[in-house]
Parts: sequence; structure tokens; C-alpha cells
Amino acid sequence: MKKISYEIIRSKRKTMAIQVKRDGSVAVRCPLWVSDREADDFVGRHIDWICRNQEKVLKKQEEKTVLTRDQAEEYRRHARWLLAQKTWQWAGKMEVSYGRITIRQQATRWGSCSGKGNLNFNWKLALLPEELVDYVVVHELAHRREMNHSPRFWRIVEEQLPDYRERRKRLREYETDIEIKEDHKT
Repeated sequence: MKKISYEIIRSKRKTMAIQVKRDGSVAVRCPLWVSDREADDFVGRHIDWICRNQEKVLKKQEEKTVLTRDQAEEYRRHARWLLAQKTWQWAGKMEVSYGRITIRQQATRWGSCSGKGNLNFNWKLALLPEELVDYVVVHELAHRREMNHSPRFWRIVEEQLPDYRERRKRLREYETDIEIKEDHKT
């Protein structure tokens, strides 16, 4: 049987869970009372799942988009313009207001909405198909009416984008990490 190295993270949780991280490493999250032996048995029972998911992670790393700093800056500029336009259009249609728009380089999020109505968007949205950008903008603006992910929140999103489930599913196929390499000037 294949041996997997992993990190054990104990907390006040009730169940065990396995996480294959973005770098391919494995974490086993356990309740405080679980012994190392029980964690090892748990990993052993899920070895096929772990290997499949590590392969997926490695494949995604190989397919990662690589940009120069100049290219990344051009996408950032485009994102500022694109997201300002989209937010203004959708906010008018949804009849919501918003505060400041900030373009960031977030590690794992496409967007967020603060309690004050300020919107943060990942500049990497400029690399995505337009219908997925629309989904992220609508999602964040829906938080202006419902600051949670309750059924009411999803109804607000669905009013604007009846196919939001499909868009949300497609968005998960995209990674937020993009490698930016140094420009080599000759």
C-alpha cells in the first residue's frame, strides 16, 4: 500500500476530514480526541481519493497560466475598467448601491463585499469569460441586499441570472493562482 505523508490538525471539530492542498500536501483535520493511529487508519481508507486529488492538483499546476509582470499589469488595468462598468450596470438593474470598488490580488477569492458596501474584486477576473465575471459581480451585489448565503440571497442572484448554478459550477474550474514571471529585457 502506498504511504502518504500528511499533517494532522486537531481542533474542536466532531468529524475527521482530509484536505489536499493547492501544493499537493495533505492535511487531516481531526477532533482533539482522535489518536495518531486512528488518523493513520482514516488516511489508509481514503488513499485512492487522496492520490486522485493529488494528481488533479499536479495537473492544474502544469496547466497554470504564466504571465509577465507587464501582462499582469495590463490585465489589472483592464479589470479596473471592466469591473467598474459591470458593477455600475448590474447595480442599476438590481437597484442596489455600493461603496468603493477595489481591485486586489486575492489568493482564493474572486470577490467580496464588506458590511459598508465596499466591493473587492480579484484582477484575475479579467482573464475569465464575461458571463463568469457577470456572475461574480451579481453575487457580490446581491450581498448588498442579503449579507449571507441564505435561500433569500440565492433567490436574488437567480432573479438576475437564472443559470447562476451553471455559471458558479464553471467558475470553480478556474484557479485564482497565476504565475507571474519576471520580464527579461534584452
